[in-house]
Amino acid sequence: MTNIAIFASGSGSNAENIANYFASHHDINIAVIISNKPDAYVHERAKQLGVPSFTFKKSDFDNGTVILNKMAEYQIDFIVLAGFLLKVPHSIMEAFPNSIINIHPALLPKYGGKGMYGDNVHNAVKNAGETETGITIHYINENYDEGDIIYQAMCEVADLDTPQDIANKVHTLEQMHFPKIIEKILRKNSKNISKY
Repeated sequence: MTNIAIFASGSGSNAENIANYFASHHDINIAVIISNKPDAYVHERAKQLGVPSFTFKKSDFDNGTVILNKMAEYQIDFIVLAGFLLKVPHSIMEAFPNSIINIHPALLPKYGGKGMYGDNVHNAVKNAGETETGITIHYINENYDEGDIIYQAMCEVADLDTPQDIANKVHTLEQMHFPKIIEKILRKNSKNISKY
């Protein structure tokens, strides 16, 4: 069994989509959802999904020990950042080498870096007059949005698209591709996960 921890800061729609995708898998399990915000809607989604969720203080996250203890408690093998806004500290990256991935709502290396998340990204894409945008799934490193790219998917940005229209198109790509790419990575990297 491969146990996944999902880290999320907001609504948790991607977390819910991923959990639903793996609900029928016998060898991949969403074991826990972690958030830095006690009022994030992701906790409500976790409750509905029957997945335990926890909130941590930023100081605990930066220190790393509390999070690593929680990861050990749930025997976590892989971490997925799904709308998670904090930079992951070195201690956690070191404990999970090549086992932490993130999704970014643009085609990196464009529109990445600190502060580039959610509507900030879609507004920047619109203001720049881009004709396409998309998603980037990537490993994380010590810098925001600079880890090795695993997968990208694109969508058109029409002249009349608002930032909200762009957000909706990108969200559709996230829902369509993120769980499948997670599974692909896990099946490629682990001999313990059976092939169907």
